[in-house]
Amino acid sequence: MALAAVALIGTSLLLLRPDAPPIRAPKDSTVAATKLLLDGPSGARFAGELAASRQGYFSSRIEVSAWPEDLDFVKTIARQQAIGVTSGQKFLLASWRGVPVTAFAASFLDTSVAIFALEASGLRRPADLVGKRVGYRVASEGDVVFGAMMAQLGLPRSQITKVPDRDSFEALRAGEVDAIIAAVDEQPDPSSPSSLKLSVIKPQDYGIHVPGQVYFASNHLIHDQPSVISEVLQGLIRGWQFTYADYARSVPVLAGTGPARLNSERLKFELQQQRPLVLPTGGRIGDYDESRWRTLRDILLFAKLGEEDVPLAQTVNYQFLREVYRRSPDLAAPGAWNEEK
Repeated sequence: MALAAVALIGTSLLLLRPDAPPIRAPKDSTVAATKLLLDGPSGARFAGELAASRQGYFSSRIEVSAWPEDLDFVKTIARQQAIGVTSGQKFLLASWRGVPVTAFAASFLDTSVAIFALEASGLRRPADLVGKRVGYRVASEGDVVFGAMMAQLGLPRSQITKVPDRDSFEALRAGEVDAIIAAVDEQPDPSSPSSLKLSVIKPQDYGIHVPGQVYFASNHLIHDQPSVISEVLQGLIRGWQFTYADYARSVPVLAGTGPARLNSERLKFELQQQRPLVLPTGGRIGDYDESRWRTLRDILLFAKLGEEDVPLAQTVNYQFLREVYRRSPDLAAPGAWNEEK
């Protein structure tokens, strides 16, 4: 197979721009605050971070803010000596370009990318996409993962018409494309008036596993204040536990109040879609593994998006997560992870 040959291959207004007041200002002005910046707007994707902040799982010196639409997000984290969360792809490509950052855990342990088609189209397997029009975003995580899946299966990518900037469900509904590459939490809620009957193709079902969203920090912070990383990591784990323990409790907290309040039903739907990414069967919150990083590295090289100028061993740290779970074994307790309540 082509790929295998290449690689074996704050409050509800929390997420205004970071120059707005942070969610929780440090109580002790003599202690410098550490920023935890989110690469995107408020929503289910950052539920663990929001829950940790709003439930007090972080100390008062941790400030959570959104930083959406920053094309140099990883570089911003390094410059501000902060902690960030972004896609594994964006993180790794930036580290290859020499940005001094280190990943220490993941929120989505696997990619959220999927391929959607109308159920009536009969497109249910990757092979069914040959000869079809597929909407996508150029050089996005979806584009890269899709190419890797097709190559892994030995399918002729040259016989697929890829249509840039037609990756919306509106384009799919209008018949502008036969399928789209999108994140699982972006699909319309089946209970909503705008719902579509969809078939879904997931790359994970065909052997493509890569870190989805990862937590990382500037190397300066990693080296000089490791206790801050451990503290934030514990808060994040508890935040995700709270999120999925009981939607009746967590959704109102995450939705917030006031004019920026999120739609509770939509929020719950998105949380349900991404739950297997936060905790795959047999996994622990945040606990990525080396094989998924190797796969991500290999498919980025395969897509010719960068060169591995900095090896994985220098950009990915597993020790923080191991130490947190070793010191606090209750964090891995399955009690909070029963089926949805």
